[in-house]
Amino acid sequence: MRQGNGSTRQDLGSSRKPLGQALALVLALGLVWAPAAHAERTQVKPGWNVFSPQQDVEIGQNVSKDAERQLVMLNDRRVDTYVNNLGRRIAAKAPGESFPYQFKVVNDRGINAFALPGGYIYVNRGIIERADNEAQLAGVIAHEIGHVALRHGTNQATKAYFTQGLLGILGGMVGGGSVGAIATQLGAGFVASSVLLKYSRDAERQADVIGTQILYDNNYDPRAMAQFFEKIQAESKGGRPPEFFSSHPNPENREARVNDEVQRLGGPPRNYKTDSAEFRDIRRYVLSLPAPPKAGTQPRSSNESSGRPPQPSDRYATFQNRVLSVRYPDNWEVGQQGDSFTIVPPGGIIQDSRGNQSWAYGIIVSLYEPHTDRYGQITLEAATDQLVQELQRSNPRLRIERRRERVRIAGQSGLSTYLTNDSPVGGKEYNWLVTVMRQEGVLYFLCIAPENEFDSYERSFQTMLESVRFRR
Repeated sequence: MRQGNGSTRQDLGSSRKPLGQALALVLALGLVWAPAAHAERTQVKPGWNVFSPQQDVEIGQNVSKDAERQLVMLNDRRVDTYVNNLGRRIAAKAPGESFPYQFKVVNDRGINAFALPGGYIYVNRGIIERADNEAQLAGVIAHEIGHVALRHGTNQATKAYFTQGLLGILGGMVGGGSVGAIATQLGAGFVASSVLLKYSRDAERQADVIGTQILYDNNYDPRAMAQFFEKIQAESKGGRPPEFFSSHPNPENREARVNDEVQRLGGPPRNYKTDSAEFRDIRRYVLSLPAPPKAGTQPRSSNESSGRPPQPSDRYATFQNRVLSVRYPDNWEVGQQGDSFTIVPPGGIIQDSRGNQSWAYGIIVSLYEPHTDRYGQITLEAATDQLVQELQRSNPRLRIERRRERVRIAGQSGLSTYLTNDSPVGGKEYNWLVTVMRQEGVLYFLCIAPENEFDSYERSFQTMLESVRFRR
């Protein structure tokens, strides 16, 4: 053995010079090839623009205030934090100006997202609900970031004034720096027809290219963006096209163009990511939220004296989905999205003092996917603890009132935990949490009513839980 080691050292020593030369050659070629490979990506630069990047930010800030007065914002800390963190992480790889990107969620199930100059980006909850994975959501966000990075909004405004022969007037206003006057002159209040939001197909192609590059640089599957757009287009055939395409004209051969850019980048990144447990948790949570208010209606405010919901009926109807069936008071209403659903009395969802939609009465049924150990195992007790921690993130005043106890749900072992929280109608509320382990994760039932009324609702909650039958 020692002789073998000596011989090896001699062989390496005798070939040191050629080996060194070979390494030097490889390194030199690498230095030549690396920039060349990077340069394969399509170069897209912002177009003609009389505005400064700082004015982009100021205009976007002004218009965003108007947007949030007109739109129904989700205003859910848990969802907004996730989307904002995801968006900022993606935007860190955006080219061009370092805009102060921020991301918010609109309480609308329509498939839409939009970007205002300066980095103010809005995503409908419908995008989260319809995306198959985090890479598709990241693709929509990256596409909108592409519009901001390329300054498409103020570029469109510049071109619009040129075609109307008013560029000299606009130039004087821009030079004077009066953003309020500029916004007024542009008609840049938040309306769907605003020049800041009307993109050409060329602008869409450019945003696709930049979005693909941003996804690639963030180690996501860069094909996910086109896959999502193709998916929603295919689903709308024969019907009304998604709202997204009314403000984002769908360029021809979109998927082929994105795939071409992926090839220019050298193919998908090695070990690219497509999904995350955090996205799946957020998506399930959003699906379990109350339906957005219908146009022209507003949730009842907690300070209105419109009275409490009617007491639960003694007559029961049956609801079923692919997971379970359950009986519920026939004067309550069911809202369903995917495998999650709510059963709520009329007026059970109200608007709190901060404008957020909140449950005051009713039951929420949804699935939660806990974090398992390296063997993919977890106990119901540990999974329930994780779920409570998740609920506390978006409800900081949520507290455990009564520790978990064993119960039976449809013949299976479950856990019962009583929690308390601030009620949107004032005072405290009880949150009765019942969990049971299923193949897909933890199925949970969250029964909610104000503390001083809980006794009158608890019998109905018990009847509902006793009626549960699993269908698979």
